[in-house]
Parts: sequence; C-alpha cells; structure tokens
Amino acid sequence: MKVADLPIDERPREKLLDKGAASLSDAELLAVLLRTGRHGEPVLELARQWLADAGGLPGLASLDVAELSHRPGVKLAKATVLAAALELGRRLARQGLETRSLLDRPEAAAEFLTRCYAHERVEVFGCLCLDSRHRLLRVREHLLHRGARTHAEVEPGEVFRAAIADNANALILWHTHPSGDPTPSDDDVNLTRQLVAAGKVLNIRILDHLVIAQGGFVSLRQRGLLPAG
Repeated sequence: MKVADLPIDERPREKLLDKGAASLSDAELLAVLLRTGRHGEPVLELARQWLADAGGLPGLASLDVAELSHRPGVKLAKATVLAAALELGRRLARQGLETRSLLDRPEAAAEFLTRCYAHERVEVFGCLCLDSRHRLLRVREHLLHRGARTHAEVEPGEVFRAAIADNANALILWHTHPSGDPTPSDDDVNLTRQLVAAGKVLNIRILDHLVIAQGGFVSLRQRGLLPAG
C-alpha cells in the first residue's frame, strides 16, 4: 500500500509530527529519510526490505555511501542523506562515551562498537584511548587494522603509536569476529598478553580487550583473561 493510501495517522511523516520520532519503527524512520519508493515498491516496503537484506540497523550502518547508492530505488541524493543521518547517529553515540569511565562499564563501549562494527565482513582491530580517569580522549576511536575473515595481524607498535599520539594513560582494545561468535580465541588471549606487557614498559595500561560480534560481546577483563597491567 502506498503511503498516500494509508490513514493520515499511520503515515510516517505525519506520525512523527504528531507523536514524535520515537513512535516510529525502524522502517518508518528509514522511509522518512528515503521519502519515495520506486515503481511497484512503495517507500515503506522498500524500507522494510532494505532493513531485512542488511540485517537491521547495524547492518545498514555498516554500508558506505557507494554501497547505499547501489541499492535498487536509491540514487546518489538519497544515499548521501542516509549516509549523513547514520554518521550523525554514530557521532552522537561516540560523544555519549566521553563522560563515562569505560573501565567501570565496558557495556557502554561495547554497545557503541557493536553498533558501528558488528557487521564487518572481515576482522577489524582498534583501540579506545583513555585519560587518567578512564574517559575517552577522542571523539573517534582508532581503527588500526582490517584483516581477513578470520584474523587481523596487529603489531604492538601500531597500537602504542596511537596511544602516544593521544597522550593516553590507558587503552581499551577491541576487535570484531565476523563469525558472529564473540568467544575469544587463544590467539586473542596471547595477543592481549603481549600488548599488556608492552604497555607496562611504556606506562600505558591495557584496561580491557573487547571482542565484538553480531552475537554479542565478551570482555576479557570480565572473563578473567586479562593479565595484570
């Protein structure tokens, strides 16, 4: 059914104006951004199908503007609007971390990282640089390495160059598991031990290592797998 054929209080834009954006489903919000559908596919159906194909909002957020613009029914103008909206959401999520102690609540960092990276098709490794109170130093995280489907080779020098550049007191490491299973591997634990040892020399503490996947996340510190730093 076309949006114009829906009752006025069920049309996404009118519903947003009357009840607020929070009252809309993910598909309805996406339909507001897309504005129009394509021949034979009304905008709400287009939005629902796109979300289903992408794996929901996290999958949609992982697409760049080129991938967005290749979606049937979405030309470059729509793709840029959508890319801008998704980036605003990511930036808001990042800024929400700045005032929190990320050691006290790893779920806060994991929620943000899952939103941004859980749908990566290859293993991605990065770190969050923290101050002496364990708060985020930068609005953006450091993405240090993008690897293969099953592993990412990471050198300690890459990690600590980022920390020194930010004058960080501590780091939270993170990487993704494209398999969807966040269970740490033996290689994950061994790499963490190496980086903890290197951090001791530089007086930069590794507070945690988060494994991010579509199936959730694991904190090595909470699992008791993080060596004393």
